[in-house]
Amino acid sequence: MINVLIQMAGLILCGVIWRQVQPAGLTHQHTRKVLTSLVYYLLLPALVLSVLWQAPLGSTTVLIAISAASGVLMGLLGAKLTCRVCKQGPAQTGAMILAVAFPNVTYLGLPVLEATFGPWARSLAIQYDLFACTPLLFTVGMLIAARYGQAEATAFNIWHELLRIPALWAALIAAGLNLAAVPFPNVLVGLLDLLGRGVVPLMLFSIGLSLSWDTQSLRRMPPLAIVAAWRLLIIPLGVWLVAMLLGLQGEHRAAVVMEAGMPSMVIGIMVCDRFNLDVDLYASAVTVTTALCLFTLPLWHQLVL
Repeated sequence: MINVLIQMAGLILCGVIWRQVQPAGLTHQHTRKVLTSLVYYLLLPALVLSVLWQAPLGSTTVLIAISAASGVLMGLLGAKLTCRVCKQGPAQTGAMILAVAFPNVTYLGLPVLEATFGPWARSLAIQYDLFACTPLLFTVGMLIAARYGQAEATAFNIWHELLRIPALWAALIAAGLNLAAVPFPNVLVGLLDLLGRGVVPLMLFSIGLSLSWDTQSLRRMPPLAIVAAWRLLIIPLGVWLVAMLLGLQGEHRAAVVMEAGMPSMVIGIMVCDRFNLDVDLYASAVTVTTALCLFTLPLWHQLVL
């Protein structure tokens, strides 16, 4: 587990270095936009289609989705109550709620689970995200962002947002083909596998491009400590209890708990920017939780197995 995280940290560090050096005059914003667009619109949908078409779908899928949704809802409620006690401003409160509630279950969770448990865990990571986290982000998450953001940034259509997610379409198509027992054509095996291989390294590199820290971040340590405590410790503990009550066993339960303990999602930076929340606070939360998860994930791995 430690070796896996060290290797992935190396790829993330490459992204951090690229952000500072900017080779060929390419800024980190431009590089990240190109890479994440490639993953978002092509590589990730190909991986989702390949994995879910062949994965065993059934009652376990429902339990994974319930566990994932419980973690998100714990984060939404816990962060809102904590921010109310700490009396954060609206922009800070909205950013903290998103940072606590939504984990980086695909960009970081998928490669961590695959390297830790094997190829079968890719399916669990995708189900955790696309059957719970992503729908909740583009419904409840967007409503919360609109609630705490500035009024002029709040106009959006939930269904329009959901229908624009390529990976979600790929998941629905793959699940339908899977449940209908449609054979996976051999001609697609090599193509989808080749496309899917690019997801993990590009996602990890993009995380490094997204990490930021400045002198002002030290002033944000109290809210960042709250985010880290909820995101990396309290929520995975709660999901562990939910998974036990649902009857998830062995590596499935361990993988679900580790997904719940992933750092704050990177895409939340764009959500905060769109709704005029505190982008700098959110970006610092991504940096802090990503760094600390190198220590907390091995802990959860040891505890739940």
